[in-house]
Amino acid sequence: MQVTTSITLTVLHDGQFWIGIFEHADEGRYGACRVVFGAAEPTDVELVAFIVRRWTTLAFDMAADPSATADAVLSHANPKRRQREARKLVERAGVGTKAQQAMSISYEARKIESRALAREARQAQAERRFALRRQKRKQKHRGRWRPGILILP
Repeated sequence: MQVTTSITLTVLHDGQFWIGIFEHADEGRYGACRVVFGAAEPTDVELVAFIVRRWTTLAFDMAADPSATADAVLSHANPKRRQREARKLVERAGVGTKAQQAMSISYEARKIESRALAREARQAQAERRFALRRQKRKQKHRGRWRPGILILP
């Protein structure tokens, strides 16, 4: 049994900071991770030390390799259909490298998750306010409510 794993590190300067883009391909799955190194350019020794120390803590969002699915989609016999589908895939893929696309997919997933958490927190806060209003109304009805003081049963 042969296991295929590919790891790539690209270091680039974005105008302000040095950034490393780690790409990890493992048996048809692909993931990317972005790390900010800082204002000073990292040396080779610092990069190796970073990889040794922090490789296991890098957050790769592993997904199916988009190029593998593209080959499966283009398996039709008609060459004109293959050409149309290839053009659609290129248009749908968008701008950027495979690493940039993987990171944007991961960013969108985190954004959806944070929206869901924020919605749950808002609903919990609304329920707490409603319970407090209900308790205040009940105490007013019993004649035990005074402004600023909440008497619990």
